[in-house]
Amino acid sequence: MTDFQLAALLVSLAALFGYLNHRLLRLPQTIGVMAVALIASLALLIFGAAAGPAGGLLDSLRGLFGQVDLRHLVLDVLLGFLLFAGALHVNLNDLLDRRLAITSFATVSLLLCTALVGSVVFLLLPVLGVTLGFLSCLLFGALISPTDPVAVLGVMRRAGAPRSLEAKVIGESLFNDGLGVVIFLTLLSLAPVHGAAAAHAGSAGAGGVALFLLREAGGGLAFGLAAGALGYLLLRTLDDHRLEILITLALAAGGYALAAALHVSAPLAMVVIGLFIGNHGRRLAMSDTTREHLDTFWELVDEILNAVLFLLIGLELLLLPLPGPWSLAGVAAALLAVPVVLGSRWVGIGVPVTLLRLAGREFTPRAVRVITWAGLRGGISVALALSLPSGEERALLLLMTYVVVVFSILVQGLTLGRVIRGAAK
Repeated sequence: MTDFQLAALLVSLAALFGYLNHRLLRLPQTIGVMAVALIASLALLIFGAAAGPAGGLLDSLRGLFGQVDLRHLVLDVLLGFLLFAGALHVNLNDLLDRRLAITSFATVSLLLCTALVGSVVFLLLPVLGVTLGFLSCLLFGALISPTDPVAVLGVMRRAGAPRSLEAKVIGESLFNDGLGVVIFLTLLSLAPVHGAAAAHAGSAGAGGVALFLLREAGGGLAFGLAAGALGYLLLRTLDDHRLEILITLALAAGGYALAAALHVSAPLAMVVIGLFIGNHGRRLAMSDTTREHLDTFWELVDEILNAVLFLLIGLELLLLPLPGPWSLAGVAAALLAVPVVLGSRWVGIGVPVTLLRLAGREFTPRAVRVITWAGLRGGISVALALSLPSGEERALLLLMTYVVVVFSILVQGLTLGRVIRGAAK
C-alpha cells in the first residue's frame, strides 16, 4: 500500500469512527474516535485469536498499520502543527501573570515526577515478579511525566475550569514537553544500545547534559522568537487573508523542520511562534476578516490532525507485543503504573504549590487535586516509548505507557469537568 493510500485509509477511518461516536457514544470528538478505535481493536484481538478469517484479517491489519511509524509521525510531523494551533489561541498575558507557577510545574514538578515514577516502579515491580533496570524505570518516568499539550488543550477548554487554573495547566503542558524530551534523550543516551536521536545528547556528564539542555531548550526559545518576529513583520505588510494564512502554515511546517535540522527544540519553537502570532500578530497585524479565516482554518487543522492521532492511539493496541508483557505479571505491572504515575504527579505538583502558597501566591481551593487529574498523557508518551531500544524491557514499558495513556484520556479526560465542579463546592 502506498503512503497516499495509507493516509487515505486513516482519514477515512477517522471520519467513520467519528460518525459512529457522534451517533452512538456522543463523547468529545477526539476521545470518541479513540474509544471506537479501541473497541474495534479489542474485537479484532478477541475474534482474531481464533483460527479462521478473523485471524487472517487481524494479521493483515497488523501488517497494514505496522507501516505507520507512529514515533516519526507524532514527533516529526503532527506535533508541530498541533502545538502551533494550540498556542495560537492561548492568551499570552494569562501565561505571563502565572509564569512562576507555570515554570515551577514545567521544571520542578517534571523532575520530581520523573524521579518518583522511576524509583517507585523500580521498587514495586519485583513484588510482581517483574525485574527492570533502574535506568529503564527512569526512562519510563521521563516519557510518562510530561503532560501532553494536544490532549490537555482539547479537554481543558471543555471542562469549565477557572481561568487562572486553566492558564496554569495549559501553560505547563505547552512548555514541559521540551524539557521532558531532553531528559528522556539524555537518559536514553546512557542505555547500552540507544537510538540515533539520543546521540544528540552528547556527553553523559553534567556539563554535557547542561550544554544539551541549553542548546535544545534555549535554542528552541530563541529560534521561536526570531521566526515569530519575522512572521509578524511579514503579516504587518499584508491585508490578504489567503496569503496570511499561507504564511502561518509556512511558519508551522517550515519552522518546525528548520528547528529540528538545527538541533534545537522544535516543540518549544512552535509554542513560542504560536503565542507570538496568536497575540501580537492577531492584535496588531491582522484585520477582522483575516482573524476570522485564520481561526477557522487552524481549528479545522487541529480537529482533523487530532482525530487521526487519537485514531492511531486506539489502533496501536493491535501492534502491542503480545508474548512477554501480556503475561499476568506484565498486565499487573501496567495496571500498577496508573496509580504510581498519578501519585507521583500529586507529589510533584503539591511540592511547588505548597512552596508558592507559603510565598504568598494564590491558588484555587483543591488546586493540587485538579491539576493532578488534569495532567493528561497522550501520543507524545507513546511515541517516546516507541523510541526505546528493542527487547523485552521495551515491550513491557510500551504496554505500561499505553495503559497509562488510555486511562488518562478516557477516564481522566472524561471526568475532569466533574472533578473541577466538585473542587469548586
